[in-house]
Amino acid sequence: MNEMMENHNKPSFNYDHLYFIGIGGIGMSNLARYFLAQGKQVGGYDRTESPLTEQLRNEGAYLHYKDQIDEIPVSFTDRERTLVVYTPAVPNSHGELSYFRENGFRMMKRAELLGEITRASDAICVAGTHGKTTVSGMTAHLLRQSHVDCNAFLGGILKNYNTNLLLSERSRITVAEADEYDRSFHWLRPHIAIITSADPDHLDIYGTPEAYRESFEHFTSLIRPGGHLILKKGVAVTPRTAEGVSHWSYSQDQGDYHAENILMGEGEIRFDYVSPVQRINNISLGVPVKVNIENSVAAIAAAELCGVTADEIRRGVESFKGARRRFDFHIKSDRIVFIDDYAHHPRELTAAIESIKALYPGRKLTAVFQPHLYSRTRDFADQFAQSLSLTDEVILLDIYPAREEPIEGVTPEMLLEKISHTRKQLCNKEELVDHLRTLDLEVLVTFGAGDIDRLLPAIEKMLRERYLQND
Repeated sequence: MNEMMENHNKPSFNYDHLYFIGIGGIGMSNLARYFLAQGKQVGGYDRTESPLTEQLRNEGAYLHYKDQIDEIPVSFTDRERTLVVYTPAVPNSHGELSYFRENGFRMMKRAELLGEITRASDAICVAGTHGKTTVSGMTAHLLRQSHVDCNAFLGGILKNYNTNLLLSERSRITVAEADEYDRSFHWLRPHIAIITSADPDHLDIYGTPEAYRESFEHFTSLIRPGGHLILKKGVAVTPRTAEGVSHWSYSQDQGDYHAENILMGEGEIRFDYVSPVQRINNISLGVPVKVNIENSVAAIAAAELCGVTADEIRRGVESFKGARRRFDFHIKSDRIVFIDDYAHHPRELTAAIESIKALYPGRKLTAVFQPHLYSRTRDFADQFAQSLSLTDEVILLDIYPAREEPIEGVTPEMLLEKISHTRKQLCNKEELVDHLRTLDLEVLVTFGAGDIDRLLPAIEKMLRERYLQND
């Protein structure tokens, strides 16, 4: 067991066996891998196989894909030695979840377990309706490639490292994505908290926009005395921090931390970073899209507070490759551009679409959108329509239900009717690749937080055969 595992970031409890229900999720899998690295016996259930579950199996986890009690390995039925970890997305009717509850096992939500780790380290926690995966990933990268280093539990796969988990033998710093769903981030205890946005979402949980924003205000009260709050300028959150917590603002062009002399063109973005203590000129953005100027300002601010030097910051921003499914370029050529993005909230869609149009002015933008959740589609239908109307052409897939049952009247057709332009159509997943083959495409982007990513290899193959086979 390495030094970090012995001295840093170690939760206050001790179990030999950890069983994860929903182990293949992006946030569950990094915790499972963390405990595998500690030498613990790790097992779990997930509905479907994926690259993440395959990686867990290769690292020694015991996995299965049927909700059946007799599939649970015997070693995980020892109540005194086993901790059971689950997410709020798992329904109460789940058979294995019910078995462990009824038999008196120690049960812990994923967020509670992550909270234990943040309590035992100097945590940088990144919250926000959108932007948190990119900002936390960039923060982790800036620290990782510097003399400071860090551990990180991320909500996406960083392309620099091909992982959602970073472990350090020498750093007390832990970077974590702070998920607001089901108030999960209320388990965390940050030393530095970043809030990128607080646009209402998850109203199936919170009920009202006011309750949603209040949850972010409560999150600020969890910052440790002597810590820092880095809040995007203009976000409607009133901090409730403890005495001794420093408040900082940031945005693209205003606040304590901001950018100046922004230059965009020919697929490149450069800017000067300005903070209360220094100016770093002529930074080149590794993922050159407009929205990442602001994201990088937040990440640099956190890294600077942790002691990362100006030269390390410049190198880190330039070398950052981004996270998978966050403005992820699959093809970039003069004949065809193919981008995939996780955007599933209207503000995210607008920011991404505007960034793409700024990068490729004059080229037709075709968007494929898979709505995520019936409740979100219902609550933000008008805003989704406004965002998607910024494109030149829209293809809507069926709504991805995730944890929800259908809601009467909430359909892709309902959303399609609200989009203002006429180049719009419905398509099912099975026919999407063939349908795209019939269109005149210049810039294609796929949006959504469901399972649209499973179509990416087939889409990319078709595009390369059609547009690039003679290159």
